[in-house]
Amino acid sequence: MSEVKYSKEHEWIKVEGDVGTIGITKHATEMLGDIVFVELPDVGSSVEKDGNAGVVESTKAASDVYTPISGDVLENNQAIVDDPGKINSDPENDAWFFKLKIKDISELDSLMNKEDYDKFAKESGN
Repeated sequence: MSEVKYSKEHEWIKVEGDVGTIGITKHATEMLGDIVFVELPDVGSSVEKDGNAGVVESTKAASDVYTPISGDVLENNQAIVDDPGKINSDPENDAWFFKLKIKDISELDSLMNKEDYDKFAKESGN
C-alpha cells in the first residue's frame, strides 16, 4: 500500500516500501506557470531532508526543488527533462522528478496528508 505526503515547499512523496517517488504539486505548477526547464539530482547521489534536489524553471521564475526526506537517488525521470511541459499536465503522477531509497522513514512524520496540504496551500496563498 502506498502513501502520499506533502511538504510546505509544495513537493509530494509517494512511499512504497522503502522507496519514495518525489515530484511537485499541482499547486506549485499553477504558481510557476509554463515549465520550460528542469534539473534533477544525479542517480547515486544522496539528498538530505529539506535540501536542494533540483531546479525547475518556468516562463515566470526559477525555483529550487527540495526533497521532503533524506535518501539515495535511485532513478530520475528523463521524460520530464526531455519535455518539461509534462510537469504542467500531470504533476502528481507521470511527471514525477526522482525516486530515492529512504534513509529514515520517521522523517515522513513531519509531512502533511492531502487534506492538510490542500488547506495549507489555500491558506498560505503561495
